[in-house]
Amino acid sequence: MRTGIIILGGIAILALSLTLARRFGKPGGSAVDDATLAFVTFWFLATATNLWVGVAKAGYTAREELPIAAIIFGVPAAVALLAKRRFQ
Repeated sequence: MRTGIIILGGIAILALSLTLARRFGKPGGSAVDDATLAFVTFWFLATATNLWVGVAKAGYTAREELPIAAIIFGVPAAVALLAKRRFQ
């Protein structure tokens, strides 16, 4: 359940960043490119932080956390790349 909520949160952040980029960014699609790159970078750092908290604070092993982190990062990042192709 928690994993799904985090993934939906990532997609919501992506939607907000793409909306702002399209509304206030430069024309020609470069704003969407910049927003996608910024989101993927931010989401990787957020996922790495979540992984660290799971291992260091919650007591899970890295072996348990890595597949979950891959899903948490991969789904919103894939949606971001698909959205980038759609908006260009």
